[in-house]
Amino acid sequence: MRIIPAIDIIDGKCVRLKQGDYNAKTIYNSNPVEVAKIFEDNGIKFLHLVDLDGAKSGKIVNYKVLESIAQATSLTIDFGGGVKSDNDIELAFNSGASQVTCGSIAVKQPEKVFEWIENYGSEKLILGADVKNKMVATSGWTETSSVTIDNLLLNFLPKNLRTVICTDISTDGMLQGPNIDLYNELLHNHPSIRLIASGGVSCIEDVQQLKKKGLYGVIIGKAIYENKISLKDLSDYA
Repeated sequence: MRIIPAIDIIDGKCVRLKQGDYNAKTIYNSNPVEVAKIFEDNGIKFLHLVDLDGAKSGKIVNYKVLESIAQATSLTIDFGGGVKSDNDIELAFNSGASQVTCGSIAVKQPEKVFEWIENYGSEKLILGADVKNKMVATSGWTETSSVTIDNLLLNFLPKNLRTVICTDISTDGMLQGPNIDLYNELLHNHPSIRLIASGGVSCIEDVQQLKKKGLYGVIIGKAIYENKISLKDLSDYA
């Protein structure tokens, strides 16, 4: 299972939100490159990098942070937040992203994502599904769509887009455990997906449980920054 630490960026700084609330922001480090290097030094190979300014504004804002991390480390970076246009996705890849996560645009403009699959290949893209009660949220979680996560998956699986990050917003940043029932249901309904869990991971036992359930990967944020999970534990596990 992929162990994927998260770095969320606002104003160029490494932050975490609580349940997607931009007003409930904690700044953990003003230098995201330093954080990424620490991850790499502890044997981590993957990074989930989110441009929260971009998610809110509808276009990539913090591409220089992506560029700096990509140049300073050999981490495999999946990047999301504000990728809405051909220029955005080109900028993300040119700045060092290995994969781009398509969130809001997959709901609002699925045809554009179909086009990107044709142009870049399905392995270069990740479907980002951030959910509240199984409804997909968009625009940096500031809006809730009328699309269920199951319908979103059914729209993209025929296009061979199988890597999916599912964030349960109610658990995100709460350190109370991931929504195992949701992930069980998704894997049961869509057994071909490569499901990456995000939100709520609070301890190494949560990671172990997700692995047992057959998750492809797990994104871990606040538990690392609050020292609930040590990088050594994650390094050993990875």
